[in-house]
Amino acid sequence: MAKHKKMKLPLVYQPLGFVLSWAAGALAGLAFRKAWTALRHEEDAPDALDPDRGWGEILLAAAVQGALFAVVRSAVDRSGAKAIARSTGVWPVAGRD
Repeated sequence: MAKHKKMKLPLVYQPLGFVLSWAAGALAGLAFRKAWTALRHEEDAPDALDPDRGWGEILLAAAVQGALFAVVRSAVDRSGAKAIARSTGVWPVAGRD
């Protein structure tokens, strides 16, 4: 099989990736606040340095926040990469198809 020379796109994708990551962080923060309010019926999630909160509550908040951030960021990154691939025919990250 003949190899096709692929167009270089990662440098072009970097600014878009940055904007998408920023948007993912903002969206994840919003999702976490909504999820915490639904879980605990509180508006403020515990901070690790809050002396009035227990370990369980702090670790639960951190786990929920981390999981939501990972899911939202992956969904946004994947959607951006798929959109670039559809519009250019090239996967935006070097070495991956």
